[in-house]
Amino acid sequence: MCRHMAYVGPEELLGRLVVEPPHGPYRQSWAPRRQRYGTVNADGFGVGWYAEGDPAPARYRRAGPIWADQSFADLARVVRSRALLAAVRDATLAGADAEAAAAPFASGPWLFSHNGAVPGWPGSLAPLVPTLPAEDVLSLEARNDSAFVWALVLARLRAGDDAGQALADMVPEVAAAAPGSRLNLLLTDGASITATAWGDTLWYLTRPGGGTVVASEPYDDDPHWREVPDRTLLTASRTDVLLTPLKEPQLSEPSDPLAPALTKESRT
Repeated sequence: MCRHMAYVGPEELLGRLVVEPPHGPYRQSWAPRRQRYGTVNADGFGVGWYAEGDPAPARYRRAGPIWADQSFADLARVVRSRALLAAVRDATLAGADAEAAAAPFASGPWLFSHNGAVPGWPGSLAPLVPTLPAEDVLSLEARNDSAFVWALVLARLRAGDDAGQALADMVPEVAAAAPGSRLNLLLTDGASITATAWGDTLWYLTRPGGGTVVASEPYDDDPHWREVPDRTLLTASRTDVLLTPLKEPQLSEPSDPLAPALTKESRT
């Protein structure tokens, strides 16, 4: 569940992207227009942004609904940035992690958000735990599927993968372990946006005045919004957007030695 958006471009007030648009993240917290799963995103929110000359983003996160936080409304009125990631949360499962469970998650220059859900969590992803360094598992910021997906992405980034490769490799892996997963992801380092459409809506807008917005749904009725096809990787700069199909999850090999083997031609 959830709704999220990211922006890179000319310096802009946070409020003009998050609060003021007629159907922006602020309004999506209680009245999203294109949300297929869930109806109200009141289980927390967060905004991360970058200050000039500092590669590490700042974050403001809370466990309650964005409309009830007057401090954020005041902050958004005056803070400017050339890049941000914002999310409003509809929790898959109730938990005790409070604002730690709210996106964006962060490490170094990166901000990350997950719009979706992993069926069978946590058991369905238990087979992927050994792929992570033990310290990453023990230091998860929250005990939810989004935090674990972020750990899988971050491990790839730390291993040297670029953002597109990290998401393109991880998404089919999680989808294979937990069929039916919805994995719309947003990742930014303040200079570019990388995203996946997998099981839920994703749109992008190249603004006439410069800048690119990638979001779960359009924040206004501008006819230049474009929907991203499902199972697609998006990479965006301030001026350009590239869409690449994502590979399908790998089929598991039969565990029964008497079962017929899959040939390369029969795999999809």
